[in-house]
Amino acid sequence: MFQDLLQYTFSGMTSGAIYALIALGFCVVNNTMGIVNFVQVDFVTLGGMLMFSCLFSAGLPVVPGLLLAVAGVAVVAMIVERLGLRPARSDNHLVLIFLTVGISIILRGIIKLIWGKNRMALPPLTPDQPINIMGASVLPQALWILLLTVIAIALLTWFFYRTSLGLSMRAVASNPTAAAVVGIPAGRVRLTSYAIAGALGGLAGVLVTPITTLNYDVGVLLGLKGFAAAILGGFGSFPGAIFGGLGLGLLESLSAGYVSSAYKDVVAFVVLLLVLFVRPKGLLGK
Repeated sequence: MFQDLLQYTFSGMTSGAIYALIALGFCVVNNTMGIVNFVQVDFVTLGGMLMFSCLFSAGLPVVPGLLLAVAGVAVVAMIVERLGLRPARSDNHLVLIFLTVGISIILRGIIKLIWGKNRMALPPLTPDQPINIMGASVLPQALWILLLTVIAIALLTWFFYRTSLGLSMRAVASNPTAAAVVGIPAGRVRLTSYAIAGALGGLAGVLVTPITTLNYDVGVLLGLKGFAAAILGGFGSFPGAIFGGLGLGLLESLSAGYVSSAYKDVVAFVVLLLVLFVRPKGLLGK
């Protein structure tokens, strides 16, 4: 029983780390622009697709391919902000949210035109030989997911607390009016927030597609679960995004193991609704 519990825990933490990365992307854009960025779900897909092209079309090794794929999604995210949202010149959050929905549909269509509708597969970052940890069998890809998620969170923390641009983004998130008064460039902050969100979504796509299938809409369900994780932890809260992602992943894994895999999504979202009924701002929301 202990080995089963450990197996379910590792599985849940692996899924939860992916949800946490996506949730952090949602939170970064929400904190600087005050909107829900639904293009985030397609950043996940795009990360996997670019990684596929880097490995099989360009013939790059795994590490350069990963870095190039993540950077490519960040560049696309900046293009989305600069050409898709900024020309709207609207401060109405509802208008901007609907724009992200439209851009998401367009980007998904472009991905389908370039890479097609067939399902594809990505190789793991290292040979896929299971590792035995206290009786639980863990794939090396799962360990890479956990490790790179921790590194991404550490880099994000360093950026927000140790760089002038990161401090500017925190100032905008805390008080947009005061930030504008002291001359913090809103356009630069928004562009950077989209780049970070794209990089986080792209990294999630690169890491998760070797353990699932890759197609033009693979990021939709993952993105929705990342969105649910952000809400569960407290939308806009970075610790909440991490806690919500890991919590949702563990809840899915344990419900699949002890109840039924057919109901894992239902159980997770029912608990999410119950939490929000009791605490609408999420577990760590203010």
